[in-house]
Amino acid sequence: MPLMNIPAGLCDNGLITGVMPFTGDLRHVCLRALFSQDLPALTTLRSIHYTPGNMSTSTSVQNPNIGANLPIPTENMGTHNPDSGGLIDTATAMSALVDILDGQPITPPSLYIDLEGVNLSRHGTISILQIYVLPLRRAYLIDIHILGEKAFSTLSSTMGRTFKDILESETIPKVFFDVRNDSDALFSHFQIRLAGVQDLQLMELATRTFSRRVVCGLARCIEHDASLSASERSSWMATKERGTRLFAPERGGSYQVFNERPLNEEIRRYCVQDVHLLPRLWAHYYGKLTKAWERRVCEASRDRVALSQTPGFNGKGRHMALAPAGWSWL
Repeated sequence: MPLMNIPAGLCDNGLITGVMPFTGDLRHVCLRALFSQDLPALTTLRSIHYTPGNMSTSTSVQNPNIGANLPIPTENMGTHNPDSGGLIDTATAMSALVDILDGQPITPPSLYIDLEGVNLSRHGTISILQIYVLPLRRAYLIDIHILGEKAFSTLSSTMGRTFKDILESETIPKVFFDVRNDSDALFSHFQIRLAGVQDLQLMELATRTFSRRVVCGLARCIEHDASLSASERSSWMATKERGTRLFAPERGGSYQVFNERPLNEEIRRYCVQDVHLLPRLWAHYYGKLTKAWERRVCEASRDRVALSQTPGFNGKGRHMALAPAGWSWL
């Protein structure tokens, strides 16, 4: 089989934009591992460590089908074992999770992240950080309410890295939807300086063929761009409705539900659901991005993180709906 290229990602720096040249056998292992439940292939893939010396700089190949058919999870996940996809609430479980996260492939991005909390910002708290690992097709919920700083400082058992190291790595892509308040909370409470961020909200804005004046919310993007089947849409809407009733004050709920232990099962499902669909959105938008817009999205994602760390940042208000400066005219 001839030498083939797989795109390395969105941002125009180092590992994230270069294209990894794969021989036929290795490419087969990678694709089989990424888009199936083939555990031997995943084991082989996890043993590969990508370095700048292995990258070429040729034009990437866009694949709009990556992640397009991932099911919405409905199974009952465990509570302590990271391999079960359950709540990570001990240092031992966190160490095991960092081992799982470290060294995952970067093409397409493996890590899709969202946070929940009480007034999620510098003025509130972080309750749960949910992370979906695409090659494993599994979501993990990290209990920040219980672990606190240990969630970010606990060393992995093999590589000696921490979750903070992964979040701050420029060469490990992390996909968020509107990173601003998440970054604000992580930086303010735990001094996490996010790097390698790909912001799906900006990717959606960049791929529009109509006005770019204001951004879309996650629910609207999922409805329009996640390619949900009728049954998936029904399940997604029902889970969203049940979860919202429990935490939204205007619906009679309270955000404190994210801090209740054991975690309410409907809240667990709510946390897993949206992050589980982020790979579909990434695939949809990435397949439509031009190289010029890739660069703009990368720059604007970094700008959002930097802005969230400034003393005067305000994550609430109508200004949050506005496009980056100049985008509405492009």
